[in-house]
Formats: sequence, structure tokens, C-alpha cells
Amino acid sequence: MEGEYAELMKRLKRLDGKKLDALFHRLHDEESQKIDCLQCANCCRSLGPRFIQNDIARMATHLKMKESAFINQYLRIDEDGDYVFKEMPCPFLMPDNYCMLYNSRTKACREYPHTDSKNIKGILKICELNTQTCPIVKNIFERMCKNDYELLRRL
Repeated sequence: MEGEYAELMKRLKRLDGKKLDALFHRLHDEESQKIDCLQCANCCRSLGPRFIQNDIARMATHLKMKESAFINQYLRIDEDGDYVFKEMPCPFLMPDNYCMLYNSRTKACREYPHTDSKNIKGILKICELNTQTCPIVKNIFERMCKNDYELLRRL
């Protein structure tokens, strides 16, 4: 395994899944209190979400558009066959970093940065990749590295 957190990732993969979830959830809650996503919006500037059919329907309805018009105006099909934004940053990101469609946003946006998800063990690689974009995730990984023995010993 390559990457800045290779040793930590090896240790985390050996941990009990429920205990790992509990650790991530606790750190996620603590770090989310320190970071104001509206000051950052890195995810909205650089990570395009994958759209599922329900996302397209919900957002098109919010914009009072037909789904086909929404797709034509905002989306393209990527190399994996998924709908994604044609361009980044997100076209619904406003200058104050609020989302124009926050209540109708995609499932991917609702779940980001995934550090409060169930079964963290199954998405550890995604979480590690998110350290490059999200300060919350970066702080969680940095804390686990610095306090490795203290945090992980209790699990």
C-alpha cells in the first residue's frame, strides 16, 4: 500500500469494524465542530459527485426542469458510465459557499466526507483519498497518526 497513511491504514484494517466505526464517528463529530465547511467548500470546488436517478429527479424538480433538460445542461457520462457534472466547480455552489440546492443535493454530497458512515472499514481507501480534499478527514487521519497508540489502544 502506498501513500502518506500506509502504516495507519494497515493497522486500521485489522481493527474490529464496530470499534473502528465508533472511533471514526467520534473523531468526525469532534473535527466537524472545529471546521466550518462554508469556509472551505473544497469538495464542491473539486470533487464531482456521482448522480443516481433519484438525484437527477430531485434536483430537476427543485429547478422546475425536465430530467432530460437537467441532464443536457449540467451532466455528462464519465469513463465509468456514471452521470457527473460537465464542469467543476459545482454549478450550484454560490459565491458564499452555500449550495443553491442544498435540500435537494445528491446522495454523494449528503454522505460526504463519509467519516460518519457505517462500515468505515469498507471505505477506508475512499476516506484516505478524502484527506486530500477535506480538512475534517485530514485532521482525523492526522490525529490517528499522532495519537496512534492512545486512540487505537482503547479499541
